[in-house]
Amino acid sequence: MTAKGAIASETAPETSTGLSMKRPTRTRADPEETRARILEVAEEHFRRVGCHKTSMADIASTLGMSVANVYRFFPSRDAINEAICERVVNEVADIALAIARTDAPALQKLDQLLTAVHRHNKRTLARQRHIHDLIVAALQENWPIIKTHLERMVTIYEAVIREGIAAGEFDVDDVTEAALAIRSAFMPFFHPILIEQCVQLGENSEAGLRTQIRFILKALGVTRF
Repeated sequence: MTAKGAIASETAPETSTGLSMKRPTRTRADPEETRARILEVAEEHFRRVGCHKTSMADIASTLGMSVANVYRFFPSRDAINEAICERVVNEVADIALAIARTDAPALQKLDQLLTAVHRHNKRTLARQRHIHDLIVAALQENWPIIKTHLERMVTIYEAVIREGIAAGEFDVDDVTEAALAIRSAFMPFFHPILIEQCVQLGENSEAGLRTQIRFILKALGVTRF
């Protein structure tokens, strides 16, 4: 048996009549499908009880496989944690990217993009506390996927800024510098710990968000809203 649990098909020997009796052939399990299924089950457990209360045995039991087999696809528990984190932050980037690809004016797209990302992260805190805690841990421990995610968001900001410059909506000399400035200015409404602190203090994050977006747009040279 290979590391991916593939089972070769078997054929029975010929009978005395010269005819072979073929046994049912079991199909080869697709490694990527198995890996995806492991992550689906792990994420279900994470959302329900949290990553710290989910064991490899829990994941294996739900899948009907051995713990050793799970380790064939993920060398460590940390590898699963990071893969789930990647799935979660990709949801955020995909929201931003979908808005960035619309035909709306750049000013409107940037406003909608920042608003949608903040509201998504805030909903995660309210409705998926265990996933929120996972992202907090990833940020505090500087997981590589977080750096990749932040870089992807900056790339999306850059694309919108370039469109705005081309359309005469924004007046910016350095696109990358402007995108990094947006990331910094938006951080209080993006970072899960800062969002949580805002909620705990009873602050109106929506009002603060509107003020910050207006500040960002003015910095990009927008004079009319």
